[in-house]
Amino acid sequence: MNKLVSLLAIAFAATIGTAYAAEEAPAAPRKVSSQQEKMKSCSKEAKAKALKGAERKSFMSTCLKGDKQ
Repeated sequence: MNKLVSLLAIAFAATIGTAYAAEEAPAAPRKVSSQQEKMKSCSKEAKAKALKGAERKSFMSTCLKGDKQ
């Protein structure tokens, strides 16, 4: 019986410690690369132009390369 109580106490302590550690660790802010910013900008522009399918794909390719259309 004492072994069972001891094991339960250890399991409880380990669970609480893990939960506490997960709560306390702040999430690191994500850094957005210049490529991601460019992708976001080009996608927004393609959406504004209502481009779909092959036309959108072509536009995105050109936009991401930095070529002017």
